[in-house]
Amino acid sequence: MKLKPTLSNYVFILPAVVIFTVFYIIPFLFILRVSFFDWDGIGNLNSAAFVGFDNFKEIFLHDSNWWQSIRNAGWITLIALTFQNVLAFLLAAACDRAVKFRNFYRAVFFIPPVLSEIVVGMVWRFIINDVDGANIVNNFLVNIGLGRFVHNWLSDPHTALNTIAIIHCWKGFGWAFLIFLAGLQTIPREFYEAARLDGANSWQLFKNITMPLLTPVVVLVAILTILGTMQSFVLILGLVGGELAGYTSVPVLRILTVMRDSSHFGYACALGINLGIILMAVSFIQYSFSRKARNYLG
Repeated sequence: MKLKPTLSNYVFILPAVVIFTVFYIIPFLFILRVSFFDWDGIGNLNSAAFVGFDNFKEIFLHDSNWWQSIRNAGWITLIALTFQNVLAFLLAAACDRAVKFRNFYRAVFFIPPVLSEIVVGMVWRFIINDVDGANIVNNFLVNIGLGRFVHNWLSDPHTALNTIAIIHCWKGFGWAFLIFLAGLQTIPREFYEAARLDGANSWQLFKNITMPLLTPVVVLVAILTILGTMQSFVLILGLVGGELAGYTSVPVLRILTVMRDSSHFGYACALGINLGIILMAVSFIQYSFSRKARNYLG
């Protein structure tokens, strides 16, 4: 009698388990296996040379290009966590209030995230770089008398990464905006009304009501930002076409370069495993920190 309802419950989750196993678990196990071989991706894996942990030793001891790509992605992630998410929160707080045309703003802010990354990269490349003599940003600076700021934004090692980071923030802040807005709308308005009756000001409302109740949403947005930004590469392909002497390299783009140019699929899989471990560690640290922050905020 108890077995039938139990089996019925498992039937409902069976499709999700099958999809997760086929598209996540099995590929991960295959990648983990390949990372221990010196495989070119063409021949039979069983005939490839088994190298053990040599691929991982190469990553930690000799591959400076890989760690440069990690630093580049970390810098883009830092800008996204600060500039992008702060902007998204401020816009969500503004649209959460009874402002005019707030539904219009919600639609406009969500347009960039649904656009194709490769299309966004090519469009912004046309806007800020010389394409057939057209450089909209530099021409605009000249027309308003700020010609001294004219620059090769994507060609200069000192500005390319920051330019990519800003465009990435423009592309992705709409997701954070929607999540923050949904989180703000779940906070009961009665809390704010009762606090105002007790004489609380705007800062006290934000500190004692908004932030404690919005902490899980902030953690979710931060983790999604880290995971998404550290794995981004399509936008960079659209902007600069690939790695430019390493200063526009990011982890996934570096893995793609290793697979395409040197055909070291085993080493590329080891890089992928290394990136996954880094992302898991960062997410765990951030989650632990957020729990302590929530307990501190009460």
